Amino acid sequence: MNLDYLRRNPFNLDSDAISWVEMCFNSLTQDEKIRQLFTLQCPGNDVEMINRIKDFRPGGITRMMAGNAASERELIAKLNDACPTPLLVSADLEGSRMSLPSGAEWPNPLGLAAIDDIAVTEKVSLVMVQEARAAGINWSFTPVLDINHAFRSAIVATRGFGSDIDIIEKHAICQMEVFQKHGIAAAVKHWPGEGYDDRDQHLVTTVIPLSVNEWRKTFGRLYEKAISGGALSVMSAHIAFPAYIKTNDKDAGINAFKPASISHELTTQLLREDLGFNGLIVSDATPMAGLGSWSKRQDYLPELVKAGCDVILFSDDPNEDLNYLNAALEKGRLTWDRVDDAVIRQLAMKAALGLHVPSPAVPEVDQQSNAGYSNVVARRAPTLVKDVQNNLPLDASKHRRILIFSTGVVFPFFPQPLPFILPDLLKDSGFDVTIYEAGMDVTATDFDFVLYLFGQETLLTLGRINLDWLGLTGDFGAAMKRHWHDIPTAMISFGYPYMLYDAPRAPTYINAYSTTETTQRAVHDLLLGKCIWNEINPIDPFVGLEDARY
Repeated sequence: MNLDYLRRNPFNLDSDAISWVEMCFNSLTQDEKIRQLFTLQCPGNDVEMINRIKDFRPGGITRMMAGNAASERELIAKLNDACPTPLLVSADLEGSRMSLPSGAEWPNPLGLAAIDDIAVTEKVSLVMVQEARAAGINWSFTPVLDINHAFRSAIVATRGFGSDIDIIEKHAICQMEVFQKHGIAAAVKHWPGEGYDDRDQHLVTTVIPLSVNEWRKTFGRLYEKAISGGALSVMSAHIAFPAYIKTNDKDAGINAFKPASISHELTTQLLREDLGFNGLIVSDATPMAGLGSWSKRQDYLPELVKAGCDVILFSDDPNEDLNYLNAALEKGRLTWDRVDDAVIRQLAMKAALGLHVPSPAVPEVDQQSNAGYSNVVARRAPTLVKDVQNNLPLDASKHRRILIFSTGVVFPFFPQPLPFILPDLLKDSGFDVTIYEAGMDVTATDFDFVLYLFGQETLLTLGRINLDWLGLTGDFGAAMKRHWHDIPTAMISFGYPYMLYDAPRAPTYINAYSTTETTQRAVHDLLLGKCIWNEINPIDPFVGLEDARY
């Protein structure tokens, strides 16, 4: 077995590590090899779920809604005892609402781009790594290399580092390098590029509309930089790139729109061969409709591995999926050579992370210090996009009676919106705060200030984010009223940064980028003039509308 390619970037394994990969690979049965291809969701601490994962013995798990760091390490140790190889333990280290429950609340990528201080991105990334490693995580499905080009894209918005290629490259590559220097493998995503289609691949196969030359100057540039910088893994997503497919087959027809995750041309030919990526390729989540709308699971799952993905991400029924792969192997639709290559690359990444040797004790995380730094950083991110009426700062002597319109904080893992804490913070600062209810009369006699709070970040399975006037007011007539001519008014978006598209004449507008309580406290202090507003826009908040600037 010639494994010399594992000595090259990004694995850079020495002879001892390669020997471990070979020994481990040879010890696996064929059944165990197939199981190694799976990374399974492992949310919470349900005993039956954990036992199912133990019985299945996958190559990796993804932790969500986890506990404290000590209990996480204990759980992972128990799972490792049941598995033939050490687990890849993954998470989406994206900050904001995706911050670890046991850690501090960090800015999301768009918030870091708004700060645009590489020293901040470096330190935030370092502390995120420390918190993640303390919880047993060794693989992050980040950084995001998507480009925030189509402003209606609800799936990119705050998950990416904005729309400027230079800014994206600077901060994303910094985060990748920090993660990997300190023991967390990075999976740059979403290959071959998201953000020029305004739809969500959770719901539909999205499409890159660029020519090949345009792609090489944008996404191609970003992925080449990540690959040359040593990215250990790439996430191949359910995104089509028809222009590339048609360069080889101008009559490709519907096959030009095949998702990259099951496209040999995009995942193996373009990524592996053309760009020279030698690391691990993980699919995006396989239950997503961007893949499921293409074909039946029994058809696309083997095709995903055949196309070049080394890891199958998530499964609603792992045993059934195992049967699909076995059937494909029996019928020759999938080969053992491809399975073996996938398993070897997975073992190589485990060795590159040092999972093949006894790990040193993980230092305790200084939670108090991290929370303090999180508070400092949070005050640097929110951008005062415009304040044409000079409505800020708030002053309890002239703005005492505040009326708040709000949709709450929308988070996909909870059935109902969460309440903002900002209204209570304002009350504690001496303001009389009223939450708008449908049918309420709004006049300058009753209120001194109107505040709109929007709490929708980049959220999964939400085709569009927009300013829902009817949802805010609960009444057809009230939805058409604009109060800012009579009452000083400000709008704050704690997520999706393009609300001015639906309210271009709003006199005061703020993008805060994150819905966390840490960010809300920061915005409170900024509203009261205790801090200086950021003036950097990592995207065009005016969405090309000249009137939105006035």
